[in-house]
Amino acid sequence: MKDLGKNSIIGIVGAGAMGSGIAQVAAQSGHKVILMDSNSEGLKKAHGKIASDLKKLAEKGKITEADSLTIHGRISVATDIKDLSSCDLVIEAIVEDLAVKQEVFRKLEAVVHEHSILASNTSSLSITSIASGCKRPERVVGIHFFNPATILPLVEIIPALQTSPEHIPQCKALIESWKKVPVIAKDTPGFIVNRIARPFYGEAIRIYEEGIADIPTIDWAMKEIGGFKMGPFELMDLIGNDVNYKVTETVWTQLFYDPRYKPSLTQKRLFEAGYFGRKSGKGYYNYQEGSVNGVPEKDMEKGRKIFDRIICMLINEAADALLFNIASKEDIELAMTKGVNYPKGLLAWADELGIANVTLLLEDLQLKYGEDRYRCSPVLKQYTNTGWTFL
Repeated sequence: MKDLGKNSIIGIVGAGAMGSGIAQVAAQSGHKVILMDSNSEGLKKAHGKIASDLKKLAEKGKITEADSLTIHGRISVATDIKDLSSCDLVIEAIVEDLAVKQEVFRKLEAVVHEHSILASNTSSLSITSIASGCKRPERVVGIHFFNPATILPLVEIIPALQTSPEHIPQCKALIESWKKVPVIAKDTPGFIVNRIARPFYGEAIRIYEEGIADIPTIDWAMKEIGGFKMGPFELMDLIGNDVNYKVTETVWTQLFYDPRYKPSLTQKRLFEAGYFGRKSGKGYYNYQEGSVNGVPEKDMEKGRKIFDRIICMLINEAADALLFNIASKEDIELAMTKGVNYPKGLLAWADELGIANVTLLLEDLQLKYGEDRYRCSPVLKQYTNTGWTFL
């Protein structure tokens, strides 16, 4: 087993926003990096953007100008996968398509050396499924960064069913050396963050669809009362409604169509129309020049009801993550605060609001709607009955 120290060569497949961001993080930590993409034009653009981003860091005094040149010099580019043969770790960051990823991993394992670890940056696909296409699936692992990778500290490390146990501490130590915060997640749909966070979007859309409040009011409520930096609709427009819808659909189908994760028609129609958010100029809000968006109804009573409903659904997901051993309490809290920048951990929030109050609201919602979507986690019921707290 080769140690993943600073002398390790890091390969990145895919020169999009995620791939180039991860390449910059690795290079800033002292590694030689090979950024590979079959699209030579996109590769050139990504390499140039990294140089520009490093220059901005130097201008802000975060690094020296000499450092920016040195870091950029550590990153070489390649259009042929064979050029990754010397890499000790290769991180794939391409399109969320299982068949495409499996094909890339088959090609990778044919060219890298025997001690090389192969990782996927997938946000929702099964690491076990990706590994199953390899002759040596034991060296495949999930290493999931959050966008932008250069800024957000959280990294989910996901062992596949086949992953050799020795690779997990190796990857964790490497990510820590990159000044990131690693958490270990079970290989389940959406891992920690993208599974637990689904109600932040889904329940907000449901409240809008029911006509309880409009989009600006829901966003206002989550920011004003919840302390979130962005409302759910603002965040979906920033992430991209194409990306968010795809993740929602993937989690839903991989969890055997559990109604708790069911995508909404509102989201599907925006996806079909190409209203992806900021990048397309239109989403839940209109970003085109001269456009006027609505203003929130700043009704504190209504806002509190919106916040309570969404936060209780989020807490319910965090409780189920414990129930199914998706991650430890500590990693669940870290994942939501460091990965999606929540004001506080959801388990701490449950303690603060009162677990019995959360349980009661969820039971009232299930009684009202008669939907399994609102079923209360057995963990919340147990803690309510015993008077326990999470933290």
